[in-house]
Amino acid sequence: MWSKGTVLATIVMAVALTGVDRPAMAENMLLDEITVRGVQQPQTEENLTIREVRESPARDMGEALQAVPGLSIVRKGAIANDVVVRGLQGDDINVFLDGVRIHGGCPSRMDPPSFHFDFAEVDAIEVIKGPYDVENPGSLGGTVNAVSRQPDKGPGLSASLTYGTADLVNASLKGSYGGEQFDALAGYAYKYSLPPRSGDGKRITAIYPAISPNRYRDDDVDSRAYSIDTFWVKGGYRITDKARTELSYSYQDADHVLYPYLLMDADYDRTDRVNWTTTVDDLGPILKQLSFQAWWNEVEHLMHDGYRVSSLPTAVIRRDYSMQTDATTETYGAKLKGSWAVGPGTLDTGVDYYLRNWDAVNEIAMYTMAAPYTPQPMIPDVDVDNIGVFAAYSVPLGDAWSIKAGVRLDHTTAEAGKLDAARMAKAFQPYYPGQDLDDDTDFTEVSGNVQMTWKAADSLEFFAGFGSGSRPPDAQELYINLLRPGTNPNWLGNPKLSPTRNNQADLGARLTGEDWFTKLSLFYSDLQDYIDIAGLPAPAGGKLARGYRNVDATLWGGELSGQVALPGDFYLSGALSYVHGENDDTDEPLAEMPPLTGNIGVRYDVDRWFVELTERFADDQDRVDDNLEETETAGWGVTDLKAGLNWERWTVTAGVNNVFDKYYFTHLSYQRDPFRSGYRVPETGAFTYLTVAYRY
Repeated sequence: MWSKGTVLATIVMAVALTGVDRPAMAENMLLDEITVRGVQQPQTEENLTIREVRESPARDMGEALQAVPGLSIVRKGAIANDVVVRGLQGDDINVFLDGVRIHGGCPSRMDPPSFHFDFAEVDAIEVIKGPYDVENPGSLGGTVNAVSRQPDKGPGLSASLTYGTADLVNASLKGSYGGEQFDALAGYAYKYSLPPRSGDGKRITAIYPAISPNRYRDDDVDSRAYSIDTFWVKGGYRITDKARTELSYSYQDADHVLYPYLLMDADYDRTDRVNWTTTVDDLGPILKQLSFQAWWNEVEHLMHDGYRVSSLPTAVIRRDYSMQTDATTETYGAKLKGSWAVGPGTLDTGVDYYLRNWDAVNEIAMYTMAAPYTPQPMIPDVDVDNIGVFAAYSVPLGDAWSIKAGVRLDHTTAEAGKLDAARMAKAFQPYYPGQDLDDDTDFTEVSGNVQMTWKAADSLEFFAGFGSGSRPPDAQELYINLLRPGTNPNWLGNPKLSPTRNNQADLGARLTGEDWFTKLSLFYSDLQDYIDIAGLPAPAGGKLARGYRNVDATLWGGELSGQVALPGDFYLSGALSYVHGENDDTDEPLAEMPPLTGNIGVRYDVDRWFVELTERFADDQDRVDDNLEETETAGWGVTDLKAGLNWERWTVTAGVNNVFDKYYFTHLSYQRDPFRSGYRVPETGAFTYLTVAYRY
């Protein structure tokens, strides 16, 4: 049944279709976007433009990326939502900033990669769906790359302030200078919010019943949901007319970040990032460009249950928490890449390396007077090293055809520095009897793809691609070990895991006109040795555990999207996406698959102002994994309304999301074992916001 918002959107679209002929406009960003997305953008790629980012009240990149067909999020709280691409999440996709690999510290992905940079740093977000990125290791299911801002010529200054429901504040200030030889940019951003309220009028921190030990303390239900400060600086120098070098640094300090989705919250999350790039163009008739990039980042993350009733003092629990994890992850790497003119096409070659160290110590009340808090090497100081080489060749085949092919070779090693023989025997061996378990392992994998485009007519283009991508098990999947008190299941890695391989085929078509486009993408993925959470049988005298296993799985689905400029300065846009996941080993649904989702919107836009109405919706999701106690989710539809005004250097945007204050859940709004809270995090109810921005 249609919601009130769907009916309202349909009426507005009908009015738009009866409008008068379009007047000539001096400039219109939407027409430019239609041109880029309908004609210039590769069919394997999507993007989120700076206009969409600036107009959005999204708290983080995950929320904003839901506007891209085929992308969804795992909802954990008010912020730090994890990105999902066509049903694949976690380490099955890469999330970068300017090509830099970033990892979070929490084993439960409390702080996903996209959490560690601010929207104010970003100019656009590029998305590659599927294993079609050979320039980076581990691009199994896709790549999300945020591109940072560059200074314009001359001096520049911009400021933005958003205020919204639940005392939400998103503020940023940026200054820049762009000269002929030297340029620089610096910025500061601040984010703050109380826990938002859902459609039932309750804060998302009030989802637990009065008897639950996981409920928030009375003083913390209404406490801030997060407080985040981010500072960044970037400087570039043109060494010669053909050579440029750039160095950037960023620091982020997040405090008191609440995650109702989990059993713990973040006390703090501190991130340092450094990135250095040097590019030289036109080194000869064959070598078109040579680039070098080196980077380093570190995340310090402390989480505990100190804001929950479970941490209240007892005869045994004497500290401010009953469970705490202190985690640190450090990642650094480098890449050397060359672009060569070879025959009629371009050959890109390169070599890259990265190392990630991950160390997390958990302290948990074991309910004994002798050892009330027992430290455990949860992530036992694991080093993951990767070195890879790649080559990709793209060439036009006449006026109508083009082909691109790439190949990549990776060698990865993993070693757990704090996993000694005694811990291996106590934690792992009872659940893997008779198996020879090691604290180190290595993998060598080849990836590659072929993509072909046929321009059948000026307005019609077809795409076909096949890719085979691989990614090794990460440190958590291999070596996490947490022995929990009572009947709570233990949490163990599997040192015998194999790498996951995605063999994926894609078909697509794009039909374009002067001021409209529509795009259809279909995919089929054969996942070999997909890494899935599984229950581990209780050993003699022991108890159940959650671990990891390799299974074979299948994913298929697609996206349909389009945009059209209607008469009378109206624009109509819409999208649909669907993914079907199947565990081929059990002949049951694959866990954590988003349902059919979509949106339809109409916008009136002239040079100075706009107004836009959008209906977002999702179907029921009844294909769930009963073995992981996954539950069904009802369908929903919500209405968003926004308007904006541009005046000289000022921009004002105001809106209401979820106009009718609907109470609903997205399907990926819960945490499965071993840290399953048992209660879902609802989406925000009616949310009003106002953004004022200035740009010089």
